Amino acid sequence: MSKPVVAIVGRPNVGKSTIFNRFVGERIAIVEDIPGVTRDRIYGEAEWLNHMFNVIDTGGIMIGDEPLSEQMRVQAEIAIEEADVIILIVNGRDGLTAADEDVSKILLRSNKPVIVGVNKVDNLEMEEQIYDFYSLGFGQPFPISGSHGRGTGDLLDEVFNHFPSDAWDEIEPDTIHFAVVGRPNVGKSSLVNSILGEERVIVSERAGTTRDAIDTSFVSDKQKYRIVDTAGMRKRGKIYENTEKYSVLRAMRALERANVVLVVLDGEEGIIEQDKKVAGYAHESGRGVVIVVNKWDAVEKDDRTMNEFTERIREEFSFIAYAPIIFVSAKTKQRVQKVLPVVKLVSDNHQMRMPTHVINDVIMDAVAMNPTPTASGMKRLRINYATQVAVAPPTFVVFVNDPELLHFSYRRYLENKLREAFSLEGSPLKVIARRKNE
Repeated sequence: MSKPVVAIVGRPNVGKSTIFNRFVGERIAIVEDIPGVTRDRIYGEAEWLNHMFNVIDTGGIMIGDEPLSEQMRVQAEIAIEEADVIILIVNGRDGLTAADEDVSKILLRSNKPVIVGVNKVDNLEMEEQIYDFYSLGFGQPFPISGSHGRGTGDLLDEVFNHFPSDAWDEIEPDTIHFAVVGRPNVGKSSLVNSILGEERVIVSERAGTTRDAIDTSFVSDKQKYRIVDTAGMRKRGKIYENTEKYSVLRAMRALERANVVLVVLDGEEGIIEQDKKVAGYAHESGRGVVIVVNKWDAVEKDDRTMNEFTERIREEFSFIAYAPIIFVSAKTKQRVQKVLPVVKLVSDNHQMRMPTHVINDVIMDAVAMNPTPTASGMKRLRINYATQVAVAPPTFVVFVNDPELLHFSYRRYLENKLREAFSLEGSPLKVIARRKNE
């Protein structure tokens, strides 16, 4: 399913991040209980009128030492590129400024719906301060207060009126959708071309929900696939490629429409922090994950090089230890033929459903080998039974006497035992604790 995207744009100090935090529920950082997966959040998920949508906080996108005016221009252009609807935030206490007008001139050329939110209007007496903002040319401004939540409902109602008619389209159930993601210049586009160039039967090319994206459908070994467009498949201006966090935004759009994610690394350059950020979002999305090390032909190697690189990947990407690793060269097509069989395997594992009685045998054997912990030496966790409640990813509910007693370390132990018992390579899994009668 592809969720529409809302971008929040505006000059500094108008309250963009406050609005963003309110939309996404105050969750401003992604924090895993594994080291190395804490990232500033510039992309969040929000809900309104029983529908989910994504939000971009452009205030989190910075471009090195560029002057402020250039920062604002780039942020506005990213919003234009990625968003279905743009919210222009202005400061009602300051009134209309030249910087507001500069941002609005860029947005006026976008042909995208733009809604003006006049922030810091905390009470009725202040609402007369919104009238100057009519001159920006976007119609009715909406008085809001990000800190108190006042008026944000009316603003979101208007945003929803401008979402595309095909928002929340479902993924075709008989087709494996996979996205090729990664930071710029790791060879994503070359890898896609190499996959498609190996005597595949091309079914169609159609526009995706990412702006100007083309998703390509094809058939291989009687299985339908669709490659979901990502950053490398579209030519962009140099300014975008130099924006570190822009690759994350592109990856997130692709993740919305994929069953399986190929996280592409540059074997020649090695692993950098941005690789982990992109992989972290892939993990958090709950999609199946495959790590593809590209440009392996350019690496000087001996009989230990591949094992050493694999060990480094497992160390740096410990949060996706379940992901298979493939070493390829898109340039020479070395091992590229292995990609689709692994994608198919991961997709099957991602959709796997296990019998309840087998799940309970695995859980009870795990408890017998490693008894459940006690809280402060007094109350012991008691597991009554377990069942699978969902696929994509496989999700298990463990019914216990007190969910608070299931510590993350013991939860991880149960996850590992389930992995040992079932073939779940490439797929994340979830273990949820609930009280017995819930």
